Amino acid sequence: MKAIVIRSKLDLVETELPTPEPQAGQVRLRMAYGGICGSDLHYYHEGANGAYVVREPLVPGHELSGTVDLDPSGELAPGTPVTIHPATFGTPEPGIEDRPHLWPNGAYFGSASTWPHTQGGLSEFVVVSNHMVRPLPASLPLRRAALAEPLAVALHAIAIADGVKDKRVLVSGSGAIGLLTASAALSAGAVEVVTTDVLPGPLQRARDLGVHGTVQVGVDEIPAGYFDVVLECTAVPAAISAALTATRRAGTVVLVGIPADEPRGVNLAPLVSRELQLRGTLRFNNEIDQAIQLLVTNPALEQVVTHEYPADQAVEAFSTAADSNLSGKVLLALWT
Repeated sequence: MKAIVIRSKLDLVETELPTPEPQAGQVRLRMAYGGICGSDLHYYHEGANGAYVVREPLVPGHELSGTVDLDPSGELAPGTPVTIHPATFGTPEPGIEDRPHLWPNGAYFGSASTWPHTQGGLSEFVVVSNHMVRPLPASLPLRRAALAEPLAVALHAIAIADGVKDKRVLVSGSGAIGLLTASAALSAGAVEVVTTDVLPGPLQRARDLGVHGTVQVGVDEIPAGYFDVVLECTAVPAAISAALTATRRAGTVVLVGIPADEPRGVNLAPLVSRELQLRGTLRFNNEIDQAIQLLVTNPALEQVVTHEYPADQAVEAFSTAADSNLSGKVLLALWT
């Protein structure tokens, strides 16, 4: 089968790999679309995602849609449209039994955090455990369904914030995750949603999705002490400081973006003086099911996709995805 492989920094190729065979409890899928995520960009441009270095050829990709190719159990017919919950949960731990996405020793599609690496889905076929498969409604196109995974990240962040209904919400950063987070906040009943970015392109895309206002960092002022909930999607220290400043007394700040694993300066004074709640969020638990339904009822979410490339133009696609002023979500059409 064909696959896209990252061998090291700036070394991405299309290659042939053995077609996997499903065992009992597994399903083989034919992939249709794969979204390029920030972690995929790090693996390509830096040869690593934080501390996780590419030490063997890595198939990236965890934002996926496709169809069933072979289900040995016969439960899913060939051609059934699906997306994937890309996590393999680890060892249950006391106190977090209901949050398997936080269990230690888990794995995630397209990740160098494990050895051997956990291969991703930018390939012609993948084999997954059948509990990872999510059949799709007939009304949801496969192209839009590729947004289910990143939208689930946004929905989980909103859950961590204890919801946003009737609240004033600031989304810091208007990249693909920021755009999906803003859209999810609108759908969840936020009374006002404002997004920020340093670049005009992402802000225009946010306005196209219907946010109530945008702030260009360095040009416009973010209202201080105004927002009930701030969802910080950039992980930039200056943006985290600005998020705390923008939050009203007793408000909530959720860190959606993943900071570098190193000491960095953030002004925590507003956290104490306003008794703010600062929370972290990691991927998602089962919100992918909610994301599928939201993608059905809100077709406008597909606007987040700004570019689609065939698989044989993967290098160009990764280059485009790295230009956040030009692109929102970039998809690869995978040999269908």
